[in-house]
This record gives sequence, C-alpha cells and structure tokens, in this order.
Amino acid sequence: MRFPAGFPITLIGLAAQAPLSPTNPPEPAPAAMAAQQDFTFKDSASIFSPLNLVELSRPGTGQANGVGDLALVPVSRYSLKDKKDYKSIFIVPIESTVQPLEIPLASGGEAFWLDDRTVGHAVDQGEGKDKVKALYAHSVKFDTDSPIALGLPDSPKLVGKFPTATAGNFKLSAEANVLVFSDYVHADGDLKKAKEHDEAWENRGDSAFVYDETFERHWDTWVGPKRSSLFSVPLTRAPDGTWSLGSEFTNLLNGTGHHCPVEPFGGTEDFDVSATHVVYTAKDPKLPAAMHTKQNIYIVDVHGQSKPRELTSGKQGATHSPVFSVQGDRAAWTELDKDGAEADRAKIVIYDLKKDVRYTLTQHWDRSPEALAFSQDGKLIYFTAGDIARIKVFVLPVPPTPAESTTDPDLPAEYRTPVALTSSGAASGAQPLSAGRLLFTRSSLTSPNDVFVLRGLEHLDVRAPATFTPDVQQLTRFAADALEEKSLVEGEDFWFEGAEGKRVHGWLLKPPGFKEGEKKKWPIVMLIHGGPQGAWEDQWSTRWNPNIFANQGYFTIAINPTGSTSFGQEFTDAITEDWGGKPFVDLRKGWDYILEHYPEVDPDRAVAAGASYGGYAINWIQGHPEFGFGFKALVCHDGVFSTTYNGYSTDELFFFNHEWGGLPWEPKVKAIIAKFDPMNFVSNWSTPQLVIHGSKDYRLPETDGIGAFHALQERGVPSRLVIFPDENHWVLNPRNSLKWHYEVFRWFDKFV
Repeated sequence: MRFPAGFPITLIGLAAQAPLSPTNPPEPAPAAMAAQQDFTFKDSASIFSPLNLVELSRPGTGQANGVGDLALVPVSRYSLKDKKDYKSIFIVPIESTVQPLEIPLASGGEAFWLDDRTVGHAVDQGEGKDKVKALYAHSVKFDTDSPIALGLPDSPKLVGKFPTATAGNFKLSAEANVLVFSDYVHADGDLKKAKEHDEAWENRGDSAFVYDETFERHWDTWVGPKRSSLFSVPLTRAPDGTWSLGSEFTNLLNGTGHHCPVEPFGGTEDFDVSATHVVYTAKDPKLPAAMHTKQNIYIVDVHGQSKPRELTSGKQGATHSPVFSVQGDRAAWTELDKDGAEADRAKIVIYDLKKDVRYTLTQHWDRSPEALAFSQDGKLIYFTAGDIARIKVFVLPVPPTPAESTTDPDLPAEYRTPVALTSSGAASGAQPLSAGRLLFTRSSLTSPNDVFVLRGLEHLDVRAPATFTPDVQQLTRFAADALEEKSLVEGEDFWFEGAEGKRVHGWLLKPPGFKEGEKKKWPIVMLIHGGPQGAWEDQWSTRWNPNIFANQGYFTIAINPTGSTSFGQEFTDAITEDWGGKPFVDLRKGWDYILEHYPEVDPDRAVAAGASYGGYAINWIQGHPEFGFGFKALVCHDGVFSTTYNGYSTDELFFFNHEWGGLPWEPKVKAIIAKFDPMNFVSNWSTPQLVIHGSKDYRLPETDGIGAFHALQERGVPSRLVIFPDENHWVLNPRNSLKWHYEVFRWFDKFV
C-alpha cells in the first residue's frame, strides 16, 4: 500500500532455503558456488547494474548554517566487499570553489549545526545497558585565504550525554540556548527513568504484548510500552567557546497524550523551534489511532512552562511540516481536510500568533504542498510540491493577515498562484538564505541527491514571474564519478488518452544500444507504482529504479494511471472504490500506445512488475487475461492477494476504510470487494509469477504473498516465493537488495 516517494528500498540472500537459487555473488565466488549460478546480471563499464546501485553513495538533504556560507550533508555508502555501511558528513562551501570536506563518522550518528562554525554530532556511546547518546562538538575552520581553506582544527569535544541511546531529531533554539529533541519514554514521561523501566519490562517474566486499543503493531514494529515525546534541555556556549549540555530534560508533552514525531516516519519535519516556543504536530489523542489520520497542531513554551495550546480548528484531517517564521510571529503547516484520507489535497495554513488568526493560503491551488520554509524577512513562503511527475520548489508571498480566521480569504492573484522556481527532478529541503538565495537538494532519474543554490530571488516579482530567470548552481556531485561512464537515460514523457478521456502520463526509458527501426528487438517491462496514490517521478530510487531495468536490456515504461499524484486532486481521488477499474483502462491504453508507436519493442517478450498497490495490480492482471497484455512473466512484491483480509489485517485501518468506502463487512463495501478482489479470480491465473514478501510487513502481512504463491502452486503455474524474514514493506538491507534484483531479473530472463 502506501510508501513515501523516493524512500530507499533494497535486498538479501536466502541460501539456506533449498528452492531458491544462490544470490548473484557481489565478490568472486568459490568455483562450486559459481557452478550453481543459473543467471548473471548484464554488466560492463557502461551498464548501471544492481551492484553499482547498491554501492553508490546515498546523500541526504543539505542543511545550511545560519550565516549561509556552509552546508552540512550526510552521506552513506555501502561496501559489498567489507559488508559495511560507511557514513560521513560533508561540509560544503556555498559561495566558494573550495572542495567539500568529508568527516567520516565511524560509529554513525546524527549531525547538525550548533553555530556557524560548529557541528554537533550525536553518537551512541557504551555497550548494553550502559549505552547512551553522547553529543560532541566539531569546530570547523573555513578561511579561503588559508592554504587549508576548510578543515577541522581541533579534535571533537564532548558536550554532554543524554540519559538514553534513543535520543534523536535535534533542533537548536540558539536564542533560547535550548536543544529540542525526541526520545521514547514510558507512561510516566520521565526520561531519566526510561532505562529503569526498560529493564523492568525486559524482566517481566513473560514475552506477551497485551493491547486494549490499536495500534498493536505499526509498519514493522510491535508497539511496546514506550511512546515518542519532545524534550528540551539547556545547551550553552561559554565565552571560551566551550559547549555544555544541561542535565535537566523537560518533557514538553508530558501528560497530554500527544506523541511527536508521529510514527512511523516522523522526524524533524514534525516540529519546529523559535526563541520562545515549539510548534508540533501530533495525532488527535481522543481518536483511535489506526482508524483516523487526524493530526492537530500545537504550540508549547520551549522551557515547558505552559501546557500546549492547539492552533488547528479541530475540523481537519492530517497536518504536516509545522514551521515558524524567523521572527517567531507566524506559524505555518500543511493541512488536509478529510480525516481518514491520507492522500487528500494538502493546503498551506498560516497562523498569525500576534493576532490569533488562522487562514488557508492555497485553498484554490490544485497541488499538494509539502515541506515549508519562510523567507528570512517573513514576507515569502517557500515549499515543495509534486507537479506533473516532478517535485518542484515553489514560492508565494505571505499576504496581510485577514481580520478573522478563514479557510478562504479574499486574496489578490499574486497570493493565489505559486511561482515554480525549479522545473525538473525531485527537490527537497528548501532553505532560504540571506542575499536572495535558496539552498535545496535535488535528485533525478539519473542521479541521487545533490545540493544546489538558487540565487537572484531579490529580483523576483511574483506579479510577473515570467521575467525572472533563476540562477541555479550545483554545489555537489556525490555520484558523478561513479556514474560518468554509465548509460543512464533521463526518461521521456509520453501522454495518451486514458479512462473517461483524461490525459494520462507515463515515462519511457530506452535500453542502451536502442536504435530506431530495429523491429521487435527489445523485451519490454511495465512497472506499476504503489500507493496507489503515488507516482513515477523524475526522482532517484535505490530499489525501483527504472534505469536499472533499462540497463538490464528492457524497454522500460512506467505509467502514472488514475490515482497517481501530482496531476490534480480529481485524478488522485478517482481511484477510490475503483482499484480494478479506471487504472487498468489507463494501463491498457498506455500499453497499446507504446506498442503502436515503438515497433522496436517485442510484445512476445513482455513482463511486468509492481509493489504494494502495484503488487495488487499484478495479481489483478493475473485474473484478467482479457486485458490482452500478453505478459510472459510477472513479479509481485508485497501485493494484495485478498482485499477482504486486508481490511482486517493491515495496521492502518483508516486506509482500507477510505479506499473501499467503509468497513469490510458493510454491504456496499462487500459488493465493491466482490468486484475488485484478486482472490476472486484465481481460476484465471496462468502466467508465471515471482512473489516477494517481507515478514515484518505489517502494512500488508506476508500471508498475502504466501496465499498468492499457494494459489499459483495449486494451479500448476510456474511460480517462486522469496521471503525476507527481516524486511518490512520495503527491502532496506543492501545485500538483500542485491538478492531482490537477482531474483527479479533471473525470473524475467527465464521466460523472455
């Protein structure tokens, strides 16, 4: 079912299971093992192979310091030879040609700016019950007139220690001399007693988990006695430059029933700090968590001297990305109208904290803003949003505050129409800097994240945006050397008429060596995305990477059918209660479009693969040969086999209830399920299928994969089951990633 765009996903070897082939060896294998290989990846200096993907650098999001002359970027790189993930942070000059400085982090950890020339590094220290999180300060020297312009003049200094090893998501309020962070605590909310309670829980004498309400398990974890909360602790710098962490940790949410960050994916984007307050999002504590998406926005004193106050109206659905203006006089967040609909259109809401007035800024814009950031003078608000299979940076001026709270203020045109500042790739982490600059991170179909700076924003006139030409400079090239000789293609957009006459978008990627006019030369793969409210975007992926499929010799298409995001809310909503309907009209018409316009494709060597909703689609195609795709082999990863079962077994029940129009036993819902449940059409299954599932997938339990495999086996259809006992709805372990790719391409190769 759903998964965030761009989220990394990877794979494993299960050599102990006799029916499975051994993994494609990442390093030279013994002769006996080599003799057992029945498939190998296409590989050469110009081919971007799964081995390259697994070992390629994985940069995070750039974070500028306060003065805006340096950016901090976390980067990890896995070594197949060493079987180890190497983590570093890079310090990148923003206004200089000085080369970035790499700081290896032998023990991993989390890094953030303490001030313009000091990096804080929180890292585990100790073993077993004695393990805690320790905070160190790295002094950074940056002097372009020096022979060594960028360096670390001193060894890191210990700042202090946290009571546990689970502290994270650090944000500093320099004005208040307070560090805000998240950690997990028991019901009493006391961080200093967390370890004591942990020991009591581990020694309780049994292994039972007992529940009186949902969630009992979420994403990939059985819910235990601890919950996330936000804490503040003094963090000061002495005149001699020495940093010191206080010893009193204040639980800002104690006794409220609020939990932040919001599980399972929440992080620093779930809260923000000012000189005086913390603003945060939390699930409504009065509602059953698994059946509702409703989140509220709260504000609380940074020192915990007051109880949190709600800023939202109470009539909204989910809320995300709360931020303060630099001046601390406004807060903003994104808000969905419908409780239970996680893919509803997100809108920007601004709260004037001085006037106590709340208003919706993008009520009439048919896109969904994501991460927000006010300009340094508070006059503009920057944000990212998906638009036509790209994630772009947009900007809007902040209007004068209305006289009273409203969801639809009467605003002049310049406040209603966001201006796009980027046009390609997938942008994230937009951070306004001084002097009309904006730092952002961007990936694409041909490259993982790099950091960019956009200049000249002081010349932008939002009333005449066409007169503005952004000056964008790329600051990093983390993967450039590794990808220099590889045959990566940017992807070509194609459009066709789909269901109900709607224009539908797709990507096509031609394999290396493709030449026009070579009829029926190339096998073709159709990739089907999950969500279902998601999209194939101009974005890098560490798992479902279309360039990997193209480089293995497949003409690759990735269609964005009904239900896809970034094409308007009506198109996104149109899949609700119609999972097996309009999306498959789109997929069939897109398929026909490709076969008609690209005679180089061999329709007798066609295959398809998908995960989550894409896995549902594979099972649905199995039961409907009348669609006429003619696929010779299929791959289903973590896909729905029984829609009815999913309505009871998934962790986030609100999703099923929204998508199918109610509870699974209601007559209306039962009628829809009868129409669109893959299990009801098993009698038609006949295409060879590979089924992959993770045992820790609580979004869509592994019995769906096992059930599909059993159906195939009992029907005598060539089939294979690959189970990853330690993976969730994704595959995150790099060596598991290699195994995943090996099994997928081996399966395709066997039949085409």
